[in-house]
Amino acid sequence: MNKTELQSLAKKHGTPLVIIDHDQIRRNYNEFRRHLPKVQCYFAVKANAEPTIIRTLYQAGASFDVASLPEFMLVYENIKKLPAKARQDFIWDKIIYANPVKPKETLLELDKYKPLVTFDNLAELEKIKKYAPHAGVVVRLAVANTGSQCELSNKFGCSPGEAVDLILAAFKMGLIVEGISFHVGSQCTNFQNFVQALNMAAAVIKETQERGGHEIKIVDIGGGFPAPYNQHVKPFGELARVINAEIDRLFDKNIQIIAEPGRFLVASAATAIARITGKAIREGKRCYYIDDSVYHTYSGIIFDHCQYPLKAFKSGKKEVCAVFGQTCDGLDVISQSELLPNLEIEDLVYSEKIGAYSNASATFFNGFPPAKVIHVNA
Repeated sequence: MNKTELQSLAKKHGTPLVIIDHDQIRRNYNEFRRHLPKVQCYFAVKANAEPTIIRTLYQAGASFDVASLPEFMLVYENIKKLPAKARQDFIWDKIIYANPVKPKETLLELDKYKPLVTFDNLAELEKIKKYAPHAGVVVRLAVANTGSQCELSNKFGCSPGEAVDLILAAFKMGLIVEGISFHVGSQCTNFQNFVQALNMAAAVIKETQERGGHEIKIVDIGGGFPAPYNQHVKPFGELARVINAEIDRLFDKNIQIIAEPGRFLVASAATAIARITGKAIREGKRCYYIDDSVYHTYSGIIFDHCQYPLKAFKSGKKEVCAVFGQTCDGLDVISQSELLPNLEIEDLVYSEKIGAYSNASATFFNGFPPAKVIHVNA
């Protein structure tokens, strides 16, 4: 969206404001499908769980990766009126519960829906057998997360040898073993993570066949597909060529490849607009205070290790300044070195590409509500 449109929306709705452009979400989804035509695209709902986003991607033909029962129900809301068989087929074929550790209450509730669920240890497998025996299971591997913005294998995943033992144990329990999965870490710019993980997955499939005679139907290559935050991020097409080559080399054509992009689909679709509420000079540096914070739309600074450059609608000579959030916490620093022109109280600033892990993890800290979210082209 251009500056005039953004300013018009801020004038109409007030600030702080998050504007989500669904045309951009569709473009991102289509780009993913175009570059990875053999990979089924499961949107990672945790990246931005706005129901309108889920609806747009559902209508576009996407599948879904959920990590909690509330996320599952957000997706279910779109299919609940389908005929029973169509609804069940969608759940089995197009939803994966990708949180490897689940409370028993969640498993009990999920069992009636019969989704795919992930696991990475024997205790979890035994829980699934006891509380959700009708679910399909997918074992998660621990793989290299080198160079990724957010590491995940320090928390989830098993070794290749353990994976084969767990798969064989699951078959012995009478569970339906559908596949294996991995995650190379969020915002992965080291493409070798994918190469190594795909080779590891192929080795597990081979050993499972040799030791137990069992076939694996699905390889879930997870998320980590990098959003184009800046010019240093390589084009998505380059990563897709690497992944496509490895898929063709390593896997039988009958194996279904799925992926869980979250950030890639929504990061570039949102813009945040905030208002200057205060201004000061501290130790010779101009400081601005805005009506948003790292506890709200800019939460990704803390939780996602991500920076969102601020821009001004006003022109003028730029100089280094600091920008602080609206709360009384000293941690609430949006930037210590932002380049902005001389602004006044009530002027507006904005940040682009802030659609992932931002408003999704906003809080009510210090009594301030999250920014208003509006959807355009939905």
